[in-house]
Amino acid sequence: MRVCIFGAGAIGGLLAHGLAQVDGVELSVMARGDHLKAILENGISLVRDGETTAFRIAKGSPDPAELGEQDVVFNCLKSHQAWQSAENMLPLLGNDTAVVTCQNGVPWWYFHKVGGEFEGKRMDAVDRGDRQWNAIGPERAIGCSVYPATEISAPGVITHIYGDKFALGEPDGSASARVTQISEMLQAGGFKAPVLDDIRSEIWLKLWGNLCFNPISALTRATLDVVATDPGSRAVAK
Repeated sequence: MRVCIFGAGAIGGLLAHGLAQVDGVELSVMARGDHLKAILENGISLVRDGETTAFRIAKGSPDPAELGEQDVVFNCLKSHQAWQSAENMLPLLGNDTAVVTCQNGVPWWYFHKVGGEFEGKRMDAVDRGDRQWNAIGPERAIGCSVYPATEISAPGVITHIYGDKFALGEPDGSASARVTQISEMLQAGGFKAPVLDDIRSEIWLKLWGNLCFNPISALTRATLDVVATDPGSRAVAK
């Protein structure tokens, strides 16, 4: 399976490290600068629980045209970057390419296959000018709620802070062959990757958690385990 990490930063680098270990995956990454140079020279390194492991990445480029058509693309850019670079993804897309959208928050494809009166509605606030809708196509989209926290601690080096869950879901809620295959691939790479029949509820759950806990964490400098268990901050969150 040809798999591209479109944006091998903190989260994309974590995915690349895991998928580089999976048999049958022909992995490539899109990155740039010193980070890409380090990945191509030394592999992608992951620091987790004080231990560092590294795996080689055979193909990487700042130019998607050099990577060619893929079976699966994990779009791991920030939301505004994903919008800006929508057309840049075109060389990676074949007729059956699946695009896993790894941006937390309401996705650009939200009303695709939702049914009812809002079916097919576009959201300009999320996807100005329908840029991603038109360039990528909602039929390629697979939803993903991203739970890990990571950071780039040096070029080519990802430091894991917590979490290993990437919840997946088709917009129509089906357990399709493609989302099942992607889930199995992620699990083989060491991740939790449940296939959900209502990915939109998971998206809102993650968003509501961020809205509630992140401001409290920023103000108190406390981590989630403290915010959720300290009586004072717990009461504020509730």
